Amino acid sequence: MSSSPDRRPIFVATHPRACSTAFERVFMTRPDALSCVHEPFGDAFYYGPERMSTRYDHDEAAREKSGYAEVRYDDVMGRILKETLENDKTRVFIKDMAYYIVPPNGDRPLGPARSLDRHPNPVADSNPTIIPTSLLMLFHWTFLIRHPRKAIPSYYRCTIPPLNKKTGFDEFMPSEAGYVELRRLFEFLHAKGIIAEESKYDSEETRKSRGTMFGQMKEDSVSAWSGPDRDERLEQGPALSRQLENIPGPVKITVVDADDLLDDPEGTLRAYCEAIGVDFDPKMLKWDDDESQRTAKEAFEKWNGFHDDAIGSTELTPRSHKAKTPTQEEEDKEWKEKYGEEGQKIIRETVDKNVADYEYLKKFALKPKKME
Repeated sequence: MSSSPDRRPIFVATHPRACSTAFERVFMTRPDALSCVHEPFGDAFYYGPERMSTRYDHDEAAREKSGYAEVRYDDVMGRILKETLENDKTRVFIKDMAYYIVPPNGDRPLGPARSLDRHPNPVADSNPTIIPTSLLMLFHWTFLIRHPRKAIPSYYRCTIPPLNKKTGFDEFMPSEAGYVELRRLFEFLHAKGIIAEESKYDSEETRKSRGTMFGQMKEDSVSAWSGPDRDERLEQGPALSRQLENIPGPVKITVVDADDLLDDPEGTLRAYCEAIGVDFDPKMLKWDDDESQRTAKEAFEKWNGFHDDAIGSTELTPRSHKAKTPTQEEEDKEWKEKYGEEGQKIIRETVDKNVADYEYLKKFALKPKKME
């Protein structure tokens, strides 16, 4: 198993309101090593001709105003792959929502996004995403989660007055909670050996089977991209073939829980950096210079209102007290006071629906790493 000595792009797959933008800001302090790409697939998911979201289906004006009405999934993927193939100085670092590439509401995709269907797609019948498996194999996948009791109310707040005037999200859609899609992505990558870990959850036979499967998928994809029968319209095919050939194997399962990040930023980030093959520097926890603030504001402006706290922050420090787990009655009372009776019921139903998927992923969470 590789600790990621290769140059595959790092992909932080997450769900809304998981402290992911604060997490991303940490890595934006390393332009010497990383080229950060902020939530690129949302453009195609919400606004483009291949959009899976229904949020703007009947609002053509909003789609046009976004500037992304013509963005397809291959446009997004193409930019990422171009940066990966042509930039030999830094690795691409992406933070994005899993549900942007996994159809919402538990729907099975009919196949890859139409604009990507020229790429090889081994094990297509079990791939829950609209990204061909060959392309999924090119990324170093990691995951960021937060308990629904924290994330769901925070997301709900972004869809009601007064904040919805900034976000433009006028309706809370439970399908955007994002946990089931994150779990489906994780389970697929794990089952096919794209991410792996020697742990109590896997038998030796299972690990060996996944390793064999990874090798076969890799061989099939390389052949399809560069063999005599390759699709000549895929100009990047031979380059992608070489990129995949250079990938030594699966990467270690890497899941970060936001509570660990908030309680012990340095320890959690030390462990994460070790997993992705990036040298950790305590200076990554601070970004109070003008250039950093300018870069963040430009990167986050397309999702106005969602990232105000992260934009206004200057550092990541441990919270003074670990968060206490409230009772259900205490939660319901707080949500009712803040969002009214209807809001409380919607939040409770959505939280309860997503706890099991969160707890499943939580089993794999990294332990913070202390200084030696």
